[in-house]
Amino acid sequence: MIDALRTTVAGLDFANPVLLASGTAGYGRELHGVIDLERLGGFVTKAVSPEVRHGNRAPRVWDFDGGMINAVGLANPGLAGARDEALPWIAAHVKQPRVFVNVVGRTIEDFAEVVAGLDASPGFHAYELNVSCPNTKKGGLEFGADPDALRALVTRSRAATTKPLFVKLSPTLPDVVGTARVAVDAGATGVTLFNTLPGLVVDTEARRPALGFGSGGVSGPALLPVAALATRRVTQALPDVPVIGTGGVSTADHALQLVLAGASLVALATATMADPHTAERIIADLARWCASRQVARLADLRGTIEWPAS
Repeated sequence: MIDALRTTVAGLDFANPVLLASGTAGYGRELHGVIDLERLGGFVTKAVSPEVRHGNRAPRVWDFDGGMINAVGLANPGLAGARDEALPWIAAHVKQPRVFVNVVGRTIEDFAEVVAGLDASPGFHAYELNVSCPNTKKGGLEFGADPDALRALVTRSRAATTKPLFVKLSPTLPDVVGTARVAVDAGATGVTLFNTLPGLVVDTEARRPALGFGSGGVSGPALLPVAALATRRVTQALPDVPVIGTGGVSTADHALQLVLAGASLVALATATMADPHTAERIIADLARWCASRQVARLADLRGTIEWPAS
């Protein structure tokens, strides 16, 4: 029943709907030999910005009772490093999985520069624009929180490529449906729901933040209901727009929750950091679930949750 997991999203064929979220698979090479990358539906690369970024000071990651908090600082080899080293490795070693390149920037122009600079490179199939980044020209306001900036960012990125563009949104947005609509109207193919939730973990013995940067992004089990509700709302309002659901997924049941809520693809984050084999187990468990219930195509269950009558 592995065929039951096959799906087509944004014109791309996926062996299954399970992805590794940005930051969990590096650029593929980091997990090569650790897990069987060919079993994945796909993965999203670590961020790529125009310039090399060295990231925040350590510690960058910290566990707490409810999950994990991180402030890596979008460390990456920059546009040239991704184009000349990371993507050629992916092209040579990754065959079946669909690869998304995560794009970050400090200005609107940065995003279009990365997209234009990478677009002719082999080894990937789509982009994920991380619009949770602060817009330095607007005093640090997130791109996704400013409709005009978001519209301009997506429009310029779309002009640089014909590949699918997914926009990764923040869970702090007051109107996720409205923001998703702005992105799609400007040329986005779909959206990723969500990025991490801003938070702070305090080291009480040291009486200082646990992370070297101070605050960070919270991820883990508690984000699953947040992602599920946002996915439901966006796909109800924009039924033809594919959603990558991410947040708190560590089991096949979690993945199914997001699919039933409307997600076309499901991405793992924190669970992969704890155990890189989690995605492989979820794929196998989803196949068994489909076989046990005689589900011919998991994709047919997308968005079929039965909502209580009002």
